[in-house]
Amino acid sequence: MSNGKFARTTERDRVPDYASERRLRELRDEAEQRGSVTGQGIAPAGSPLPRASEQTGYYGIPVLKQPQWTWEIPLYFAVGGAAGSSATIAAMADWIGDDYELAKHARWVATAGAMASSALLISDLGRPPRFLNMLRIIKPQSAMSVGAWTLAAFGSFTAASTFAKMVQERWDFLPVKIVADLAQFAAAIAGLPFHNYTGVLIGATVIPAWNKNIETLPIHFGMSGVQSACSILELLGHEDSHALNVLGMMAAAWETYEGVHIETRAERELRPLKRGTSGWVVRAGGLLSGPLPAALRLACLFSNSRKLRQAAAVAGIAGSILTRYGWMSAGKASARDWRLPLEIPDTETAETKPLTETVIEKISAEKVG
Repeated sequence: MSNGKFARTTERDRVPDYASERRLRELRDEAEQRGSVTGQGIAPAGSPLPRASEQTGYYGIPVLKQPQWTWEIPLYFAVGGAAGSSATIAAMADWIGDDYELAKHARWVATAGAMASSALLISDLGRPPRFLNMLRIIKPQSAMSVGAWTLAAFGSFTAASTFAKMVQERWDFLPVKIVADLAQFAAAIAGLPFHNYTGVLIGATVIPAWNKNIETLPIHFGMSGVQSACSILELLGHEDSHALNVLGMMAAAWETYEGVHIETRAERELRPLKRGTSGWVVRAGGLLSGPLPAALRLACLFSNSRKLRQAAAVAGIAGSILTRYGWMSAGKASARDWRLPLEIPDTETAETKPLTETVIEKISAEKVG
């Protein structure tokens, strides 16, 4: 027993000698030239042998890990965008527009959106303590850490603002008004980053399709959030608000520009946004949140049609949700393309030499050296 154990330990820990290294090199040369080796215990003769090359990368295995987010996260992106925009609309309607009913409904939309956002994020994490663990420290360099703290602050301020305004309706005292206005101001300030930080979150990753659009994704998601916020408020009975229609039209115009900007670019990283299932979802979301509501809202300026406003609102909400799911699907497809992070020439356009010629040239160069 002891001799066998000692023999196994010696064999495992031994230093390779010249003969074994030479045999290993012979096996490598045979594998590179023939595609298989005949040595016992390696690969049967005639069987395929995976190989790493400029054409296949690391055996064709994706280098990047696909996003592990579940279905709750794209919905969280959409709900959070609408909630953050609603908080800002509430403050503007109260202080500038002098429209108390619109401000009241916008505050409730923001509060409900903050609660739903928290529930969706916790559902994706699995259990509440994991969300609390994200609040132990603040990492300014981490978009996820900043986003978690923004959600916590936004939810607190919107709830405080809604409650304080309810108290003010019953007891309109100066101290209550001051507290309500301060809470509403804080909610509006927190709503500005909350409605578009998710664009920063995915743009700051190494996923090629996301990182390539890091400069426009925050504005893209922000305008989508404004579109959905205006749409929700219109469906709540504010179809006669000219300000909401103009704000929704501006958001739809930007979404139209963003769609054109993506379609007219030819970078390899953008292919998942134009091809396959992810491409169809992204384009459908862009159509419903861009050209369609823009045309419907423009028609409302001349016809003042309630049905057109409702149709534009429904399209805007559907487009906002589909946009988030489309970008998530495109990110997963982009992560599966192992050529992009390895900077391997595009096989659709670049001419590459056959594998055998490349291998033979390398072997000859090593022997000559």
